[in-house]
Amino acid sequence: MTVNTGRLTDEHTALSQRSLSVQKLGLVDYSAALDLQQSLVEERRRGEIGDTLLLLEHPSVITLGARNRVGVANIVATEEQLARAGVAVRETGRGGDVTYHGPGQLVGYPIFDLRPDRCDVHRYVRDLEEALIVALASFGVEGRRVKGLTGVWVGSADGEEKIAAIGIRISRWITSHGFALNVSTDLSPFEFIVPCGIAGRGVTSLDRVLGRTVPMTEVEDAVIAGMRSVFGAV
Repeated sequence: MTVNTGRLTDEHTALSQRSLSVQKLGLVDYSAALDLQQSLVEERRRGEIGDTLLLLEHPSVITLGARNRVGVANIVATEEQLARAGVAVRETGRGGDVTYHGPGQLVGYPIFDLRPDRCDVHRYVRDLEEALIVALASFGVEGRRVKGLTGVWVGSADGEEKIAAIGIRISRWITSHGFALNVSTDLSPFEFIVPCGIAGRGVTSLDRVLGRTVPMTEVEDAVIAGMRSVFGAV
């Protein structure tokens, strides 16, 4: 697949510019959010709504990607440990491996129609990463990619930690699922899993990197701005 990582030309931007509706939903049960996404995907497919970005948080839950058998193998806690911690486990239908969601983590579900000019799965994932990198930069944090891995990382070259995970689903070029950015997340439940199936690398949060608390509303606004910039949306 062809990936264009350069800046779009003014002509291309004008052709691909789209409107973006944002819904800030607060704390939402994972199953309820999954049902909502499925409903919005069908509405987007029928042209009843435009591109939509859901921003929300989830109660503590471990989610499994489409390769559930592999994902289950990357849950290292017992059922009893998860039950004591109040952490549910849910299947998702998205790509990617196992990850954790919890309060203090900003989850974004873009319901986008990538047609006609953005029909490139690899580019879409890179664009999500870029939007989060732009958002982090507004707080003075340098987010980066790691070759061969998906998501956004911070730290030195020999000690990178993941700050944002990405797991998507695309059906006939309509997107769902998306990204999870650790803001003020309790990181201890990540010890229950091998995050995204990547052993030997840690996770971190924006609060930990900055050494201070950042209001979720500020992070939401930064992510919205990053998404609008990267996707040429208004």
